[in-house]
Amino acid sequence: MDDVQYAHLPRPSWSVEHRYGPRVHLLSAPYPMSLLARLCSPDVHQPEINRLIVRLYEWMLGEVCSRVLPTTVATVPTRMGASEPRGVYRGQVVARRQPVVVVDIARAGMLPALTVYDRLHDIIEADCLRQDHVLASRRTDAEGRVVGLDVADSKIGGPVSGAMVMLPDPMAATGTSIDTVLQTYAALEGGPPARVVCMHLIATPEYLMRMAARHPDTDIFAIRLDRGLSAGDVLRTVPGERWPEEVGLNGVHYIVPGAGGVGELLNNAWV
Repeated sequence: MDDVQYAHLPRPSWSVEHRYGPRVHLLSAPYPMSLLARLCSPDVHQPEINRLIVRLYEWMLGEVCSRVLPTTVATVPTRMGASEPRGVYRGQVVARRQPVVVVDIARAGMLPALTVYDRLHDIIEADCLRQDHVLASRRTDAEGRVVGLDVADSKIGGPVSGAMVMLPDPMAATGTSIDTVLQTYAALEGGPPARVVCMHLIATPEYLMRMAARHPDTDIFAIRLDRGLSAGDVLRTVPGERWPEEVGLNGVHYIVPGAGGVGELLNNAWV
């Protein structure tokens, strides 16, 4: 007889309270926030920062998969099946045969994307998984402000029609990178993906506003929402309640409180 408790597994739906809309999920729980606080410390360098990035994205991937990936009912014999005919799990699992595309936005997104792609192999069949690569860098003006994105090259493995597309990019500052990459995928032949999921360690109100305007159907997951340059009375409100007054970027579009140059730290390259 099947055990009813496995038939309809609950999906997590919690988020920090905010007013940014139903597509934004702020996953500010004590464990990932502790790891992220450590990652942002000036005391952290290589190789510790790599280990922290991997741990944070492993944790976030579990949350994201439990929320957005389609499931199916599976019958899986356990090792106890050799001695007990009831040694069988029958219940919901993530559907192993579903197309998932992970997008690496170099360079800060390289390790996060590899982590997500590698761990997804534990629950998705290998021939259903793909990792794409986009080599991009921020274009700045004479004052250091971000004015666009230069895409030097890309390796996109084909259409994304019907696929789950995941973009693990740690710092969601202005949204220029994600916006440009999503436009690139929207122009591909074959039709749109089934769903687009952005996975960030830190996001800003400015980024969320841009995404709401330009890509309103995209799901955004972030461990932390940084609006540290907002006025004191704004900081005392629920995030998003006074959205136009929230400020998370300084004059050269770095996040405050932020983490500093994560791409530089991950690669030990200060350019």
